Amino acid sequence: MATALVATPDVIGPVRSRKRAKAPLQWGNPIVYLVALLFVGLMVGPVAFLIIAGFRSNSQIQADPAGWPDPWTLDSYLTVLQTPVFWVAFANSVIAAVVTTALVVALGLMVSFVLARYRFAGSGALYALFAAGLMFPLTVAITPLYILVRDLRLMDSLAGVILPQVAFGLPTTVIILVPFLRAIPNEIQEASEIDGCSRLGFFFRMVLPLSMPGVVTVGILAFIGSWNSYMLPLYVLNDPGASTLPLTVQQLAQGRYATDTALVLAATSLAMIPALGFFSLFERRIVGGLSGAVKG
Repeated sequence: MATALVATPDVIGPVRSRKRAKAPLQWGNPIVYLVALLFVGLMVGPVAFLIIAGFRSNSQIQADPAGWPDPWTLDSYLTVLQTPVFWVAFANSVIAAVVTTALVVALGLMVSFVLARYRFAGSGALYALFAAGLMFPLTVAITPLYILVRDLRLMDSLAGVILPQVAFGLPTTVIILVPFLRAIPNEIQEASEIDGCSRLGFFFRMVLPLSMPGVVTVGILAFIGSWNSYMLPLYVLNDPGASTLPLTVQQLAQGRYATDTALVLAATSLAMIPALGFFSLFERRIVGGLSGAVKG
């Protein structure tokens, strides 16, 4: 018996070492990586070219449009940053994007909570109505939408941009959030009711934290969609003081800076970087939120 006890660590040791040994890394098919790198290059290449081109002068661009900055210069970026019109448009874009995101998330979360947790007459038809909203992009309804905004006297105001963006952002929000809220077990709600928690208390204390991945996802999508919006502000905003960044960049490209290619490229890069950085920062949240919506 003593011999067996002494031999036991020698026997277990190799077994544990074999369990701890990691399997060799499998790289898979190299063609898959080649195709993936090709797609990454197609996506990142134009963006990188646009940002790098802002560090060139007009003479460099005219001499070699696809060349490398030689020497690197910050003149175009500094000129854009010193232009008051750019900062006015930047502030307008921030206000429109933040307010749109807040309204889309708040309204979409409340509507999704009702559709996911309660059954009533017409709930299925209401959910189908939001789903059908995905088939009607903003470009299809731009003409009647313009007439509606004009009749409501919201022209040349950010409210005329924010309200339609909220309306067209709700279908995507509801479609993503409803599966999240349906996946919450009914036992949790029953236990909270037994403990004396009201419906609003259950909503804020349990539903909101558990659905946070989906909330973050729809918030990011709403923010980026509002930041990059061009057609709706083009129809609604005629006052330069109310223009957003996409409109201001377009006006710079067609105005007195039409011949200053380097400055237009720098302005486009600066207008694109906030949305690009925001998306890159929360990219994993978007993937996780969409995965949870599909599983739900």
